Amino acid sequence: MAKKVTKVFKIMAPGGKATPAPPLGPVLGANGVNPGQFVTKFNEATRALNGRIVGCVVTLYHDRTFDLEIKSSPASELLKEAAKAEKGSGKPNQEKVGKVSKDALRKIAEGKMKDMNSATVEAAMKVLAGTARSMGIEVEA
Repeated sequence: MAKKVTKVFKIMAPGGKATPAPPLGPVLGANGVNPGQFVTKFNEATRALNGRIVGCVVTLYHDRTFDLEIKSSPASELLKEAAKAEKGSGKPNQEKVGKVSKDALRKIAEGKMKDMNSATVEAAMKVLAGTARSMGIEVEA
C-alpha cells in the first residue's frame, strides 16, 4: 500500500552545507520534519554542489518519513556566479553589475533544462536573458 502524503513544500538551502539552525530548522520543524535527519539526507544528496543554493521539494508522509527532490540552483544565483556579481542591481535599467556571454548563457540553460518549461535550449536562453536583464546583467552577443 502506498504511503499517504501529508504535505509537500519547497525549501532552498546551501548544497552540502545545510545546518539545522535557523532559518532551515524552524521551517522544517513547523512542517513536521526532523531537522537533523533532513540535513543529513540533504547534505549527502548535494555534497558536490559545495555551498551553492539549491531548491528542494520535500514530500512529507503520514508516518513522518519524507522524500527529497533536489532541483537545480535558481537562475539568479547561476547568473550572478557567471557574471561574478555580488548581487543584482537595484536599478537594472541604469546600473549594470556585470556581463554574461552567450556561451555562458547556453551552458546555464542546458543545465536548467529539466527544471524549465522551455521546449528548446534557445527558448530557455531567452528566458534566462530576460532574468539577467532584470538583474542588471548585460548579455554579450
